[in-house]
Formats: sequence, structure tokens, C-alpha cells
Amino acid sequence: MMHEDRYGNAFTTSSDEAADAYREGVDLLLASWQGTAEAFERAIDVDPDFALAHIARARVHSFYQQGDLARKKAAIARELVARRGSMRERSHVETLALAVEGRLPEAIAATLKHIETWPRDAVVLSLPLGAFGLFAFSGMADHDRARQDLCDSVARHYDEDWWFLTTHGWTLTENGNVSRGRAITERGFALRRENAHGAHTVLHAMFEDGSIEEADRFVEQWIPAYDRSGLLYSHLRWHQALVALEKDDAPRALAIYADVLHPSITKAAPLNMVTDIASLLWRLTAYGHTVPKRLWSEADAVAQGLFPNSSLPFVDVHMALFAAASDDPKALQTRLAAVEQRLADGKLPAGPVVPAICRALAAFAEEDYAACVRLLAPVLGEVVRIGGSHAQRELIEDTYIVALMRSGELPRARAVLDARLHRRPSLRDRRWQAAMG
Repeated sequence: MMHEDRYGNAFTTSSDEAADAYREGVDLLLASWQGTAEAFERAIDVDPDFALAHIARARVHSFYQQGDLARKKAAIARELVARRGSMRERSHVETLALAVEGRLPEAIAATLKHIETWPRDAVVLSLPLGAFGLFAFSGMADHDRARQDLCDSVARHYDEDWWFLTTHGWTLTENGNVSRGRAITERGFALRRENAHGAHTVLHAMFEDGSIEEADRFVEQWIPAYDRSGLLYSHLRWHQALVALEKDDAPRALAIYADVLHPSITKAAPLNMVTDIASLLWRLTAYGHTVPKRLWSEADAVAQGLFPNSSLPFVDVHMALFAAASDDPKALQTRLAAVEQRLADGKLPAGPVVPAICRALAAFAEEDYAACVRLLAPVLGEVVRIGGSHAQRELIEDTYIVALMRSGELPRARAVLDARLHRRPSLRDRRWQAAMG
């Protein structure tokens, strides 16, 4: 029996109830809202042969580092869609399966081909667009531009769709068109406020245009409607901790850490959990605030268990933060060796920027600020290759600026700050300027 999703894409299921649960699950998935997995599970329970529900559930498993479960669901979806699925459904399942399996180049190629024919397949379109999406983790130096270009190319197909507007606005913001990006993002968010993805994109726009007080109020007013189990709950509070640091309020940042980010408390997906913890604690330390060693050691133990081997460059860099801050040269050397082997084998699309950053972070932790500057200066323009958002990657530039100041290279530090303040208003950068006279 054929049904349609909210975007007019036909899909096959024998049950009206399963179709309703799947449509609900897709909206919850796109909104990063609680209940996503449960909706897809309901669809599967009612119709065990529903291929698209299985591959959607695989996608959610992959968010939570449940690789075995994700791959099993993907295999089931492939088998089912081959028996009873349209061309779009088969392409949809295969594209998501490639992404779930971590086959990035193949998944990107399949996504772009799929979108040419079915531009309103929002679930597939979402794959390359996030800070942790296929484009961001591809090693591309121009993934900010690639995301915007892709959204621009399909915008006419989406009109005033709440998910697409918030996503399109975010791609504009990340690509430097902040005022237009914020306007489009807020237009989409107004259409559906039960949308953690949309709240996240609004916060990025506020970060980029310097509206930190507004960002703080926004989180305080909106977050009570979002369950702590939600995919982005802890990450949204991480953004609030960055606001606290902008205002030089380390106690508040640490209070937010204790409330929602500490590994014994957080319900975040592993990738967000590890990277948010490492980057926040590192920022606190780099900005001159005291971070109890136990916070590093507690988080490091969890992070090592989740990501024991070399993985994504974005992960490698944050694991280097743990090793450097924990004074664990063996862990850092093991991580570096794995990264450099992947580089030598041609399996590190992000390139030599990854080991360079890891070495620079180690030098900073050892208070060899001149070495940190020497290592980072040639690769600052390539940091974008590790993926993530601009707000997340700014940690590397912050480390570079502090290293410049502490090594006495004040003219270079002023020049970097002047250029950055031209791009993004920042109370912290102004404090640093004032401290240098």
C-alpha cells in the first residue's frame, strides 16, 4: 500500500498506523526532538516489513554510536526494499545505509544523485548539511559553501517548510552571510518552535552576530519545553556555557557543566558529549580559569572508552585535547601515530592539518607557546577541514591567539583579533585587546 510523507514522497507500508508513526518520526528526526526512536519503533512493530522505518531507525542508532545495531537495521532495510520498494525507496535506503556504514565518499555521491531526482526527500537531503554531516566530515575545505550551494539549488522545492528554512538559514550563517541566515532561520523556527534543530541554528546565528545576552535569554526561555533526553539538550546548554565564557563568568560555565555536561549526567550522543566536554574544559583552561584535574580525568576515562581508536578528524582533535590536558603523552602519541598512518595510507581526507593541530595542542599544554604558534600558523586556513561548526572550530584559533599573547607576540595577536572582530563581535576578544594595551 502506498502512502506519502509530508513532502509528497510515496512510501510502501501495509499499515495506516505504521505510515502515521513514520511520518511523525521523520518530523521528530528533522527537529531533533524526543520520541524519534520510539516513533520509528512503533512503525516497525506494526509493519515489520517497512523498509524506510528500519533505515530511519538505523540512522538514529548511528547518532548514539550504536554501530552494530545501525548496520543490522540497514541490512534489514536493504533486503526489504529490494522485495517491495519503488526506485526512490531503494535509492533512499541505499543512501542512508552508506552513511550509517561510514562510507562517506559513496554516501555523498549517492546523496547528490538522489537529490537530483527527488529534491524533496528531506531525510536524504539532511545527510550532508549538519555540522556533523557528510560534507563537514568529508575533509573538504569548502564544505560551508557546499552546504549553502546545495540548499540554494533546492530551495524552490521547499517554500516555507520549517525544517528547510532553519537548515538553509544555518548554511548561510556558517558561510558568512549572518544577517540573512539569521532572518531565514528565525522565520523557520517561528513555524515550529518544538524544534531543537531550529533552536540550535538560531543560537549559531546569535553567536556569530554577537547577540550573547539575547542568546542566553533564548535558551532560558525555550529549553524548559525540551526534554533532557533530547539529542541536542546538552549541546544547547553548551552554547549557553560559551555565552558565560564570553562574559568571563567561569563559575556559571562550570555550573552548566556540572548540571548537564558531566559524563555521569549527560544524555547526549557520544560525539556531542566528548567534543562538548573537551572543548569547554579546554576553553576554560586556555582563558586562564582553573579547571579541577578530576574533571579532565573523569571525562577522559569515558572518552577513551567511547573512542579508543583513531576515528573522525574532529574526534581525533578533541581526544588530543584530553591527552594534552591530562598530561598523557602516551595516549597522545598513540593517537598521533594512528592519524599519521591514515594520512600515509591516503585515508585522511582532512590532510596534515589534523596531526599539526594535535601537536600544537600538546605544545600549548606543555606551555611551549612558541612551538604552538609555529605549528598552528601554517594550517589555520585548513582547520575547517576537520568539520564541525565555526563556533566549535574557533577553539583552535583561540588557542593560537592565547599562545601568541603568552609568547610575547603581541602585534601578531592584535592583528588576528582585529580581523576576527571584523567578522564577529566578541566581548572576550575586546577584553584581550584591552589587556594588550
